[in-house]
Amino acid sequence: MQTTAAITSAPIPGTYWHWRGHSVYYVRSIDRHPERPPLLLIHGFGASTDHWRKNISGLSKDFEVWAIDLIGFGRSAKPEIQYSGDLWRDQLHDFITNVIGRPAVLAGNSLGGYAALCVAAQRPESAAGLILINSAGPFSEPQPAPEAGPMQKALSVTAKTLFQQDWASFLLFQYARQRSTIRKTLEKVYLDQSTVTDQLVEEIYLPSCDPGAPKVFASVFRTPQGEKIDVLLSQLTSPLLMLWGEGDPWMNSADRSAKFRQHYPQLTEHFIKAGHCPHDEVPEQVNELIRRWIID
Repeated sequence: MQTTAAITSAPIPGTYWHWRGHSVYYVRSIDRHPERPPLLLIHGFGASTDHWRKNISGLSKDFEVWAIDLIGFGRSAKPEIQYSGDLWRDQLHDFITNVIGRPAVLAGNSLGGYAALCVAAQRPESAAGLILINSAGPFSEPQPAPEAGPMQKALSVTAKTLFQQDWASFLLFQYARQRSTIRKTLEKVYLDQSTVTDQLVEEIYLPSCDPGAPKVFASVFRTPQGEKIDVLLSQLTSPLLMLWGEGDPWMNSADRSAKFRQHYPQLTEHFIKAGHCPHDEVPEQVNELIRRWIID
């Protein structure tokens, strides 16, 4: 009978790897399982390896588990560079090649899912499999979007121009990084309010205190969109597991599921009663689905 490893909320100590002159933080479980591919966990925007603490502790009985802070987030360096899917793709590919040392199953939430998909599609030698959890990223539009009215156009152009300005993006960053704002945002995207703890809020707040954090935040408004998901799926050859928190207010899981299935029908997927971050909200369910999919 399969036993489930205990889940802990305690942070897992990590270490640093130097990549392109910048420090990158990562953690690794102690046990090694050479008969199975390692598992690399990749956080979403504003999060870090801390967001996977329940999954690392729960999955390490069965897998060699790694988690990494994407450059610009968590405890990793926050240089003033252009952030993009290509940058994080290269970071993850080099990490798998030079540190893990063998192909990994990449599991990413939100922005981390998009970065993981970029690796699996464009650097397939690094990917033994792909797990996307409420994954972000744009699809190609099948036809031009409906023409916006004059007022909508004006507002869109004004907002885009405004947040290209350093002072405007800095002010928005100062508002978004407040603990009260972080808590309110999490309470909107987690179905189970009891999982929005002081510890979780603090783990998201602390990296925002780093000197380079405002510039990373500003890059959201200035970085061109990366490769479209449908294009990446056309290049993908890895097994794909998709986990959907069906109560996610930021994305329509049913609609996005249909789009993924249209372009990659051989995927496996499960819908979970959770919000945008089911791996943290209902870790036991997510861990078991990951465990079964990889082992079976």
